Amino acid sequence: MNLDTPQLLAIAAALGWASGLRLYAVVFLTGMAGFMGWVDLPAGLKLLQHPAVLAASGLMLSIEFFADKIPGVDTLWDLLHTVVRIPAGAALAAAVFSADQTTWAMVAALLGGTLAATSHVAKATTRAAVNTSPEPFSNVAMSLLGDGVVPVALWLSWTHPLVFAALLLLTVVLMVVLIVVLAKFLRALLRRFSGRPADAPAPR
Repeated sequence: MNLDTPQLLAIAAALGWASGLRLYAVVFLTGMAGFMGWVDLPAGLKLLQHPAVLAASGLMLSIEFFADKIPGVDTLWDLLHTVVRIPAGAALAAAVFSADQTTWAMVAALLGGTLAATSHVAKATTRAAVNTSPEPFSNVAMSLLGDGVVPVALWLSWTHPLVFAALLLLTVVLMVVLIVVLAKFLRALLRRFSGRPADAPAPR
């Protein structure tokens, strides 16, 4: 499969954006697609199809699948992965381009890191808000939604890059709006953990 620059950018964007939601699913699904011969992975991503990487990412994917569906545990998981998902998304996006395409690799890294940060913050904020509800069903539903969105996004980036690009743009806009809308909730949550009353001024 000969991939042109726009399609490579679509794949890089998908890897970055989806990494902010389900990093281990991205690594495992991409590697498995290459291992099974469904796609011809770019040279920088072929490491993902190594059996050892597939085993490790598959194990972490299994752990994340259950951890993401337990209220409280999912928020802690997201907090711990703040320092993992964003650089990993940037690295995966950059790896789409070969060593002689350093400019595009840098563009992809910036794109992937930014998209990973956006999707990660939107996910973490939304799940924290959902966890305030006493019933567990909304939490599980949100988690299953993330489980389904990631493979669809990866598939679209390979088969219909223009459709993916349009949907990604719309999704990112919605995520940014969601982050802004839930900003007050985040501040209230931080005040709760710090023990400051709601009307107390922020420390200078």
